[in-house]
Amino acid sequence: MRVLTHALVFVAAAFVLLVSFAPSSSAEETSFDPVVPLPLTAAVSEKRQEFYAATQPRLTSALLQAYLDRKQKLESFDAFDVPAPAPQLTQEVLMGYIARRQNQALDAIEAADISDRPALTADVLSAYAEEAFVPTVKKVKLADSEKTCLAQAIYHEARGEPREGQLAVANVIINRAFSKKYPSTICGVVYQNADKGRYKCQFTFACDGRSDAGTERAAWNRALKLAETAYYDFQTGERPGVIPDSALFYHTTSVSPGWGNKFRRVATIGSHIFYSAN
Repeated sequence: MRVLTHALVFVAAAFVLLVSFAPSSSAEETSFDPVVPLPLTAAVSEKRQEFYAATQPRLTSALLQAYLDRKQKLESFDAFDVPAPAPQLTQEVLMGYIARRQNQALDAIEAADISDRPALTADVLSAYAEEAFVPTVKKVKLADSEKTCLAQAIYHEARGEPREGQLAVANVIINRAFSKKYPSTICGVVYQNADKGRYKCQFTFACDGRSDAGTERAAWNRALKLAETAYYDFQTGERPGVIPDSALFYHTTSVSPGWGNKFRRVATIGSHIFYSAN
């Protein structure tokens, strides 16, 4: 029995070895015959040529000439570039423009009185260029400076007042600029005597030794807008009109200066009392 068992084990081992060392076939060793399409027959070739001839016309001189003619027509087409008729300057057009927008230059020319002045000659123009001409850049810089001075006065003197009270302070400054008793510019009025020493000037903030810049953004922006409006009035020879043109002085209701009895009280707006010279 034991001999039979050993024989079976030996046969099984021999079989395993035979299978392990037997040569195997792989996919790489598999070969296939190449597939080659059949050549086109004469009938198929003829049909293909007929198709190309029908869809792709041959480039002839007539076809080329037709293409050139078409291209020239497209390049010379100008139906979309027809110029519009020139507008006519009629009285209705002119009056419509004037009604919509005021032209200050035309108003100034219309209102100018030159009856007692010399005619416009080369000598007059030369004298103007030497004595009165101011470049536009300098005019803009001057205007910005004037508006800033006015805004500083509004801010420091009346930033807690309502709009009418702030404009009243600007009104006093403009009244002084129009008066022959004071400087003729806004900054000249606001900073008059500021170089004389502390508290020697007309407006306390201008000579108190502190910065004149506005630190409260909202109040400063309001002052700038009001200064813009008031300065426009000044440029056109007008005034804000919230107090009389004769009002040149004011003080707060919390004080009672001795000079108050020397002038005539003309208005009280907010916490300010305004006076005119008697």
